[in-house]
Amino acid sequence: MQPFRTHTGIVAPLDKVNVDTDQIIPKQFLKRIERTGFGQFLFNDWRFAADGKEIADFVLHNPRYRGASILVAGRNFGCGSSREHAVWALADYGFRVVIAESFGDIFSNNSLKNGLLTVRLTDDQVAEIMHRSKEIEHFQLTVDLETLRIGDGKGFVATFTMDEFSRHCLLNGLDDIGLTLQHEADITRYEANHPVPPQRKALVVS
Repeated sequence: MQPFRTHTGIVAPLDKVNVDTDQIIPKQFLKRIERTGFGQFLFNDWRFAADGKEIADFVLHNPRYRGASILVAGRNFGCGSSREHAVWALADYGFRVVIAESFGDIFSNNSLKNGLLTVRLTDDQVAEIMHRSKEIEHFQLTVDLETLRIGDGKGFVATFTMDEFSRHCLLNGLDDIGLTLQHEADITRYEANHPVPPQRKALVVS
């Protein structure tokens, strides 16, 4: 998992509440077995018409938000089913940070395990970011996980909180596998002291 320390990027405003995981990545795209390649289907039903043509007024098709890596959304973002594919789609599209007043619990947990930072701010702070991202061309924010601060360098500053364990994992790029491998020496020593017993021959009954 890529470590997260400080990130500066263009902010795209998704001014919707209760965006569920089926809207983030519709169920028909869940058949893929890889974690990559889901970005092209992100918000598919909002981005594309039935004939595959782009829906021009969707926010991610606006040239000013091309290349956005920070998404600001309404409250309860990522509610609904537990599909981890929603996080994979956001990350594969290029987002490193999602800002909202609240998140679905499972979505937030999946995000942190995949290097996608979820930042909870107050309604007023989210509204201010929404406003600035709509009014200022190529509006950018800098998100600093080390200091737990967000700012645009032009007067907007906010702080956020995160449990120390999740913060440690993100700062050091540790997913569940990475955490386990930190104890590789202990695991190797345990396995050396507890050899696997030889397999018994199957009893053949005639």
